[in-house]
Amino acid sequence: MKIIKYFLIIIIILGGLGYGLYHFGTKIASEKLMEALMAELENSGEMENIKRAIESDPELRAFINDAQSADASTLPFTTKEEATRVIVKKFGISGIKDIQTKVQEGRVSKEEILQNIEEKLTEEEITALKVIAYKEIYNK
Repeated sequence: MKIIKYFLIIIIILGGLGYGLYHFGTKIASEKLMEALMAELENSGEMENIKRAIESDPELRAFINDAQSADASTLPFTTKEEATRVIVKKFGISGIKDIQTKVQEGRVSKEEILQNIEEKLTEEEITALKVIAYKEIYNK
């Protein structure tokens, strides 16, 4: 009976440690990913290119401008860190890197990216991402 008791305690402790590592591990990974991405965009001047691309493409402009009318109180997340954590959970680090590589090499269209996003994220999560992107791009 004592062995079963100790075994259950060990299982509970290991389960708690596993959950903590998963929760804090994704948080740390998402924060580092977001910091690296934003630093790269700002240092390379790509943020200005992104703004110009959005302004010149009516479809992208409409996609981002939906964020202006969104009710922030109904969104599943409101910060970059929370958004990154959700994206890392839904796509995985390797999936994100794969998408980044395809974009850099020009092997994927914006329609394919949007379709992939719509498959993996809910409508509310997409709206929350639009709001965060709008705030980041236009510093609002």
